[in-house]
Amino acid sequence: MEFKEITEEEYRNFWENHPLKTFLSAPEISELRKKSDWNTYYVGVTEKDELIAATMLLSHKRHFGKNEFYSPRGYLLDFNNTELVNYFTNELKKYIKNKNGYIFRVDPYLIYKERDIDGNIVEGGTDNSKVVDNLLSLGFKKVPIPSMEQVGWMFSLDLEGKTEDEVLKEMHSSTRNKIRKAEKFGITLKELTYDELDDFQSIMDETSKRKGFSNRKISYYQNMFNIYKDKVKYLIAELDLVEYCKRLEVEKEEKENKLDKLNDAKNEGAKKSLLAEIEALNKRIEEAKAINKDKIMLSCAMFIIIKPEVIFLAGGNYEEYMRYDAQYLLQWEMIKYGINNGFKKHNFYGIPANINEHPKDYGIYEFKRRFSGYVEELIGEYELPITWHYNLFKLIHKIKK
Repeated sequence: MEFKEITEEEYRNFWENHPLKTFLSAPEISELRKKSDWNTYYVGVTEKDELIAATMLLSHKRHFGKNEFYSPRGYLLDFNNTELVNYFTNELKKYIKNKNGYIFRVDPYLIYKERDIDGNIVEGGTDNSKVVDNLLSLGFKKVPIPSMEQVGWMFSLDLEGKTEDEVLKEMHSSTRNKIRKAEKFGITLKELTYDELDDFQSIMDETSKRKGFSNRKISYYQNMFNIYKDKVKYLIAELDLVEYCKRLEVEKEEKENKLDKLNDAKNEGAKKSLLAEIEALNKRIEEAKAINKDKIMLSCAMFIIIKPEVIFLAGGNYEEYMRYDAQYLLQWEMIKYGINNGFKKHNFYGIPANINEHPKDYGIYEFKRRFSGYVEELIGEYELPITWHYNLFKLIHKIKK
C-alpha cells in the first residue's frame, strides 16, 4: 500500500463510485469552505496502482498558527478492512503534522447500528461497533456534541425497485390523505432560480422564528446554488387562490346537487354528512377570499440530488397556510422524482437523537416517519490529537467557558 496526494479529479472519480459518498464529501463542498478561508487537500492509498481509499482534507488556521484538519464525512474506504483503516490513519497523522496540524476531525457517513422505523435496533442487522472500537484504539476521541454540526441521526425511505403506488401504500393513511388533499387543492410546485431565493429565505426566516432555530444567511443558499448547480433544488409550493376557489365552488355545487336528490327520510344521516361538508367548503371559500391575494406561497424545501439518494436538507412553512399541507406534497413530488430517476433512497435527513426518549424536537421525526421508512444512526464525530497543542487548546476552551 502507498499513501500519497491525489488530484481533485482522481478524488472525484473515486467519490463518484463509492458507496459512502454524500454531498458533504463532494469536492464542491471545498468551494463553500474556501469562502471561510479553509484550504483543501486530497489524499489516498493505492495498491497495485489502484486507488483503494481516499479523503478530502480541509484545513483552517486556529490558535498560534496551528491548523485544524477536517475530513467531511470521511474516509472513503472499507471500514471493515482494519489494516487499511489503520495504515491510512497513521499516514494521515504524519501528513497532517507536516502541515502544522494539531487536530484531525472525522465524521464518517457510516451507520452505527441498523434500526427500524421506531428507532429500535434490528436484531442481526448492520452493526459497526467494531469500527468504532478500532477508531478509538487508534487514538480518536468521540465528540459528544458534534463540533461541525452535521446530523448524527437521520430518517430514510428506500426507493429501489419500488413503484409510486407501492411507496404511497406504505405511508400512514393520514399522510396519503394530506397528499391527496394538497393535490386536490391545485397546489403547484415551482423550482426557484438564483434571483428568486429571497422567497425561500423569507419562508425559512418565518419558520426559524416560530420554531426557535437560527436560519442561515441567504449567502449560504446562494453559494449552495452556485456550487452544486443542477445537484440542488429549491422548491416553493404555491396556491392560485382564484383557481382554488373555483374548484371549491364546483365541489360545493356537486354536493348540493346530491343533497337535493336526498328526499327520503331514510337518508337523514347522508343529509347531515353532506350539509357538514358543504359548510366546511363555505368556510374554506371564505378563508381564501379573506386573504385577498391571487396567489400565495405556502411552503419551501431544499433538496440535494446526488445519487444514490435525494436528501431533504432544509424546509419551512408559513404558519398561517399550514392547513393546506403543502409540505407533504413537496416531499411526495421529490419521492416520485427519486423513483423515476433511479435513486435508491429518499433521505429526510436530520431527526433528534434517541427518539424513543421523545426529545424536544420529536415532532420533526413524527412528520418524517409518517411517510414510512427507518431510522439511521451514524457512528458520530471523532477527533484525533496530532500534537501536544491539542490538550493546551482544550484547556484554553474550557477556561473560556
